[in-house]
Amino acid sequence: MSVRLWGAALLLAVAAVGCSTSGSDSPSGPQQAGGGWESGTVPLPGKEAREITVPFDEYNISPADAIRIDTAEDSLVGECMRERGMKWTVAPLPPERDIAPPNRRRYGVVEPDAARVFGFHNPQDRPSVVRRNKELDTRGRKISPEVRRAAYGDESKPGPGGCLKKARDQMMKGAPKINVSLFNKRSGQTFEASQRDAKVERVFRSWSACMKEAGFRYKDPLAAATDERWGTDQPSRKEIRTAQADVRCNEKTDLTAIWMAAEKRIQDDVIREHPKEFRALKVTKDVQLKAARRILG
Repeated sequence: MSVRLWGAALLLAVAAVGCSTSGSDSPSGPQQAGGGWESGTVPLPGKEAREITVPFDEYNISPADAIRIDTAEDSLVGECMRERGMKWTVAPLPPERDIAPPNRRRYGVVEPDAARVFGFHNPQDRPSVVRRNKELDTRGRKISPEVRRAAYGDESKPGPGGCLKKARDQMMKGAPKINVSLFNKRSGQTFEASQRDAKVERVFRSWSACMKEAGFRYKDPLAAATDERWGTDQPSRKEIRTAQADVRCNEKTDLTAIWMAAEKRIQDDVIREHPKEFRALKVTKDVQLKAARRILG
């Protein structure tokens, strides 16, 4: 994997652990087939999620950017491997519309279709993304030790080696040194600070009142999304009803727009306070994306 500028993802869905509930509250979401969700039940990421943007996005690598950069890097590895007389299959690039937007769950569940299918569970990947991941997994399991060393170098030594190092160096040529952990820390801090904004606190109260009218008691969307009752393999009917009420109350109170505006103000201030740091982040991102466009065409 290339160097990534992953910000605090802040996914609000509970990890799918434990056992599903049963009885009258049995799962009513997508059913699993062959170890994965049925492809027809996985909706496209909604416009509600795609419209969520924050200033830090300009300096961060989105999920779509990451897959594009990784595919370009993998293509370079393939060229290097062929020069060494070895086969290397590059996994296909999924359509961008199938890839989850970077801030999908930053402010809670905002997509009606995702709430209807997944509740508060993290939305599953679209079929094209699943196919890509399976191809990468299959390749990783089937390559011989000789091919693995040629591609990745001596795994007993720290850092990448072999064709991967050559590809990574090419992708990052001209990029300045950056502090990824500091960027991630700032992203988390701005998110936390946004929750203490006066306007956000007021809209939380309005949202909570709306949820109470619908029969659900939560102080804010984070509390609803992290309810321990949702720690099941699949979403229960109650979880889906709660998530759907969350979406409706979010829309009714204009919660996402108010919360996003607050975080925008906070992040803009941070960027102005640290111009050199953010310029380096932007250059690093641009270097990788420019290289990816050149390689992929």
